[in-house]
Amino acid sequence: MPEAQICRASGAPLTVVLDLGQQPLGNGFRAPDDTSAEYTYWLRCGFSEVSSLFQLIEQPDPAVMFHDAYAFRSSTSAGMRAHFQAHAERIIDERLGDRTDPFVVELGCNDGIWLRHFADRGIRHAGIEPTGEPAEAARAAGVDVVQEFFTADLGTRLRAEHGPAAVIYAANVMCHIPDIRGVADGIAALLDDDGLLVFEDPYLGDVIRLGSYDQIYDEHVFLFSALSVQAIFADAGLELIDLEPLVTHGGSMRYTLGRHGRHAPRPAVAQILEQERLQGLDRTDTYLSFAQRVRASATALLEALQRARAAGHTVAAYGATSKSTTIYAYAGITSEHIDVILDNTPNKIGLVSPGAHIPVVDEAEFQTRRPGVTFLSAWNHQREIVQRHAWYAAQGGVWLTHVPEVHEL
Repeated sequence: MPEAQICRASGAPLTVVLDLGQQPLGNGFRAPDDTSAEYTYWLRCGFSEVSSLFQLIEQPDPAVMFHDAYAFRSSTSAGMRAHFQAHAERIIDERLGDRTDPFVVELGCNDGIWLRHFADRGIRHAGIEPTGEPAEAARAAGVDVVQEFFTADLGTRLRAEHGPAAVIYAANVMCHIPDIRGVADGIAALLDDDGLLVFEDPYLGDVIRLGSYDQIYDEHVFLFSALSVQAIFADAGLELIDLEPLVTHGGSMRYTLGRHGRHAPRPAVAQILEQERLQGLDRTDTYLSFAQRVRASATALLEALQRARAAGHTVAAYGATSKSTTIYAYAGITSEHIDVILDNTPNKIGLVSPGAHIPVVDEAEFQTRRPGVTFLSAWNHQREIVQRHAWYAAQGGVWLTHVPEVHEL
């Protein structure tokens, strides 16, 4: 059986459960006059009942996705800034207060949105960030950055240079790393005996419940459940000791792990593992049913946009997100259906979206353009966006979303 058909965690055969067709890179925004061939790949998803792990069958080379000009910046969202500040302060107060000279590591620190709070307090730290521009932004915020991909070797080197880590953290990063077993080994090499691994990622249970198939794109090689996290890290001697559902990114889970037997698991662990079994997250048929719902959702969204056009409305999207790339490519949505994408990320404005080639414009143009219908592609920031632009609905504008089904807000 070809390597691509094998589970990255267990080595067991995968069952193909979802096929989203040929896709461009989720963050592959480009200049309007760029006529070079656009990179595409086949976005198929597989599932292993051995590991309970939902994963991409093929994934582009990480160097293609995460490069010096990588466009995503965590700090562009006020909600995310508040989220990371609150969590950093919690870690400092609850986990580091009784430690002498602790060392903290973040995998994929992006622009330093989390680690800057440790840097400001003089806490020893290292931010692992392979992409150039985000790494520079983190350094400008006072963060010590190691510009590499995290591997087992790097985990060993960091321990030799800085000592063991009291806390290793990752936010929306662990699901990006195809060599998940190598990462687990690197974390095990770096972590203090009583240290904690804390990471948060989009939660598979919420994706299945909400039908939010846009969480599936090139960067998200995995969508985790507690069942799969438990299986992945067991071989590295780590066990789940806490689980915390989050609202970020349309539904995430924060996983806390420690060395086996060093911490008493909290009741949430057993509770959520049982909920996942009841939801069927350990069964292949759950994902085959999900695939049918995805097809129906994509068809309904395309038809809603076509109706808006037929009624003479101008149509915009709000949020030049990586996630929406999957929707546009799978549903067949192009600049014929959406005029512009409104966004506040400076290095995306003036570009066109991957595949669909819809122009990205400054969100400041929202009031001047006043589209009749706006697809909320950044639906996971719905409350923040809709509240900030309360004038839009008050003046007759229509928000359109596809979660949990295609409907107007």
